[in-house]
Amino acid sequence: MHFQLFTLFPEMFPGMLGHSLAGKALEKGVWHYSAINIRDYAHDKHKTVDYTPYGGGAGMVMRADVIGEALEKNLEKGTKLIYMSPRGKVVTQSYIYELANIEKLAILCGRFEGVDERVLQEYGAEEVSIGDYILSGGEVAAMVLMDSCIRLIPGVVGNLVTHAEESFGQSTDYAGLLEYPLYTRPEEWKGRKVPEVLLSGHHGNVDKWRLEQAKEITRLKRPDLWEKYNKEPGT
Repeated sequence: MHFQLFTLFPEMFPGMLGHSLAGKALEKGVWHYSAINIRDYAHDKHKTVDYTPYGGGAGMVMRADVIGEALEKNLEKGTKLIYMSPRGKVVTQSYIYELANIEKLAILCGRFEGVDERVLQEYGAEEVSIGDYILSGGEVAAMVLMDSCIRLIPGVVGNLVTHAEESFGQSTDYAGLLEYPLYTRPEEWKGRKVPEVLLSGHHGNVDKWRLEQAKEITRLKRPDLWEKYNKEPGT
């Protein structure tokens, strides 16, 4: 999978993605990225990339002509273009599964108040949000999106069962549920013991317990997901 990042701060990448499993996969060439500096395509000696908004208002807006030139000279043919925006569709795990199957993904990272609307219209950018809150720029959001995709690439995470049973996993049993509680050594810590069923060695009982726990946690912590889960056929 190859990512193209259009940003005013290319030095921010790979950032956290250069470490741990994603970092090892990057070293092995399992995934790649290129960071294009939008400022390189500014036309004046001051490398101006923004201006005040037409109609008035606070803040600055990234210019369409500068971003447009950066995209036209670098955007690879057949690449899906995403713009990280708080007004975009909110990312879900099912959406990440869709993106992870795309070979080339371009991400436009805005700054200031955002980008000129005409850029999104001209290049068919899909607006995507990682949540209902505001960041200083799109770079951090882009890294979140990339990390979610990278971990689904074969060879990055060793055990594929992990994907199926974690929160929002695609397993038939766990689809739509939050993940069950996890335990490891020691068996007792600060007077708290690992549930006996997990020590029993009876896989059938363990599976049953985990599914029950996943349902109860979802019901208590995310009633919105629980309601949706109960509306699904066969649940």
